[in-house]
Amino acid sequence: MTITAIGSIPLIMTLGNSMLIPILPQMKSSLNISQMQVSLTITVFSVVAAFFIPILGYLSDRFSRKIIIIPALILYGLGGLLAGFAAWKFSNPFLWILIGRTLQGIGAAGSMPIAMALTGDLFKGGEQSRVLGIVEASNGLGKVLSPILGSLLGLLIWYSVFFAFPAIVLVSVILTWIFIKEKRNRQAPPPFGKYVRGLLSVFKYEGRWLFTVYLAGSICLFTLFGILFYLSDVLEKTYKIDGVVKGLILAIPLLVMVTTSYITGSKIGKNMLLMKRLIVLGLTLMTISYGLLVLVEKLFPFLLVLVISSVGTGLVLPCINSLITGSVGKERRGFVTSLYSSVRFLGVAIGPPVFTRLLEWSRTGMFLSVAILTLIAGLLAITLIHVEKDPKGKKKESFRYNYV
Repeated sequence: MTITAIGSIPLIMTLGNSMLIPILPQMKSSLNISQMQVSLTITVFSVVAAFFIPILGYLSDRFSRKIIIIPALILYGLGGLLAGFAAWKFSNPFLWILIGRTLQGIGAAGSMPIAMALTGDLFKGGEQSRVLGIVEASNGLGKVLSPILGSLLGLLIWYSVFFAFPAIVLVSVILTWIFIKEKRNRQAPPPFGKYVRGLLSVFKYEGRWLFTVYLAGSICLFTLFGILFYLSDVLEKTYKIDGVVKGLILAIPLLVMVTTSYITGSKIGKNMLLMKRLIVLGLTLMTISYGLLVLVEKLFPFLLVLVISSVGTGLVLPCINSLITGSVGKERRGFVTSLYSSVRFLGVAIGPPVFTRLLEWSRTGMFLSVAILTLIAGLLAITLIHVEKDPKGKKKESFRYNYV
């Protein structure tokens, strides 16, 4: 039940963006706003989350994980209520929807990143990697379910999606409150100056590979949400597909990703050489997929090629989670994992607007640009993530676990 409670936290966070994607065209039509404005409902949520994640991560290091997670989840639900009530009752609700999404972004900042740190606190060794794989799979499961849930709720009325958030959050709050037990003999946090010096030492000695995996994680989420935003629009405009069928189609690449994430997390253990190889392989598959999408326009072949990138994303993310969570000691883990989640959120934030602009320029240019981006990330992973032999001849990864 502890694992279930931890897994529920990123599930909630994921719904914040993915569940809106199927109803964005309805929102655009109902509120009479532009494509760029409707994309702001995704961007505002993610930018605010990216800003607050390091702050809440630091506070979780200073105090406790649960003290941050539970109020954050409650705020997330309240933001959904505000956005839904505004869309229901106000004549010009768009600004209030953005305010509600801002509150949800702050709440989301205290969810998945701290859940990753909490996993690092409660589990060790191969069990830690397995649970982190479940956390990433739960994140992906939210992405699978959310287009379907969003489409179903959109059949009632588009803003009913916002009212679903507090109901779902309540379940996670109860699970977290009852089943997550942090250690009572928690060490006193170090003075702020010492804390900062410790963080600087992490990035001084481990900065190159941390930058690489931060970038790779951000690119994975940037391309995922950009492609989903593009696909949602194409399904409705080109193929006249909406409702539940649209949600099911959007769920296909996400289901492949979550399945791959779960299998990867359960198999990698603490094998750092394997993690590096899977990160490189995943980014290579993404590059191939996005390059081939230039040549494919019909829906079924498009989905088949897109699935290749979903496999790649499912290989990359669990490996990155394990590398980052094990890279520092418990007393600074919240900040370092939160900073990683922050750059992931920035990837989500810029995905829809950047893909919108690239598509206005050229469909071919859009996919080639993304393919070049994932190729660069793959080359950086090959170059900057090092694995060397220890004195006994066993393979181990070169950066220093629990350095601080």
